[in-house]
Amino acid sequence: MTIAEIKKNLEGKMDQSIAAFKNNLTKIRTGRANPALLDTIHVDYYGSMVPLSQVANVALIDSRTISVTPWEKNMAAKIEKAIRESELGLNPAAMGDLIRVPMPPMSEERRKEMTKLVKAEGENAKIAVRNLRRDANEGVKKLVKDKEASEDDQKRSEAEVQKITDKHIALIDQLVVEKEKDIMAV
Repeated sequence: MTIAEIKKNLEGKMDQSIAAFKNNLTKIRTGRANPALLDTIHVDYYGSMVPLSQVANVALIDSRTISVTPWEKNMAAKIEKAIRESELGLNPAAMGDLIRVPMPPMSEERRKEMTKLVKAEGENAKIAVRNLRRDANEGVKKLVKDKEASEDDQKRSEAEVQKITDKHIALIDQLVVEKEKDIMAV
């Protein structure tokens, strides 16, 4: 493996860490409705647990209400029960074939909890990025040790790896700040 391959590999893995972090952020509730909030809910569908999105259409009615439309009428009660029993603190209401899921306003205490959760997720993402940086630097050191690269190449690549790491950590910080604003804005 060359230094260029190590850096390319590093950038790809860091981008995957950012994508995973963004995905985790969508699951953290703000006061606004977001269909991705229900992605973690699984429903009993003829004896097997399947994601809600595989048995119903999930969409937004307005900024504070999510609609869930089951594809089979007999699934409505099971879907409503699954949403109610989830740890999201939501109270769905069935209206014929449509299930409305209003987003309750968040208390100040709940907002602070959500902000702490966002910061913790951000810190976990930063740790993942730093671990990738360490792995890349160790890979370059191994190349130097095996006489496949010079010490000058090592210094240069460590500086470039640090730049890539700084860029990704800055992006994580920016995402954390944006999510905190979302939580506090409502």
